[in-house]
Amino acid sequence: MADFDSLPYRPCAGIMLANENGQIFVGRRIDNPGSEAWQMPQGGIDDGETADDAAIRELQEETGIAPALVDVIARTKEEYYYDLPPELIGKLWQGRWRGQRQYWFLMRFRGNDADINIKTRHPEFSAWKWSEPDMVPKLIVPFKRHLYERVIAEFLDLI
Repeated sequence: MADFDSLPYRPCAGIMLANENGQIFVGRRIDNPGSEAWQMPQGGIDDGETADDAAIRELQEETGIAPALVDVIARTKEEYYYDLPPELIGKLWQGRWRGQRQYWFLMRFRGNDADINIKTRHPEFSAWKWSEPDMVPKLIVPFKRHLYERVIAEFLDLI
C-alpha cells in the first residue's frame, strides 16, 4: 500500500460565479456519466501562474465566459484543503496528489446566459445551471461538501 499521506496537495484555483440574482453557477462533471456530480469551476495552477490568473483562465476554459464579463469581487482569506477519498488517490492526476489546496474567487457575472458555452475545447461539464447558494453543497460530491460550505460561508455576504 502506498503512503498517500506523503503526497503533496495540488495547487488549484476555484471560482464561485454569481449572477445578478445571487445564484451560483454549477456544472455537472462530464467525467462521471450517469451521476449527479456537480461542481463550481476550478482547476490547477500552472507553473509560474498566480492563483488569480489561473482562476480567470479556468473560468474561460470551463465555461467559455470572456474575462471582460466578470468582476472579481473577493478571494478567500486562506487556502482551503481537501483530501481525495482513498479509492481515488493514485487514480486521479497520475497519482501525484493526495487532494487539492485551493484559493477561491468570488466573481460577478455581468453577461447573459448566452455568453456561457460549456462546449469548450476540452469540456469538463455536460450541463450547467444556476443554483441558490444554500443548495450548492447538496449537489457536490460528499468529499468536497465541507469545503464548499466554508467557501459559501466566507462569501455569502458578498454574493
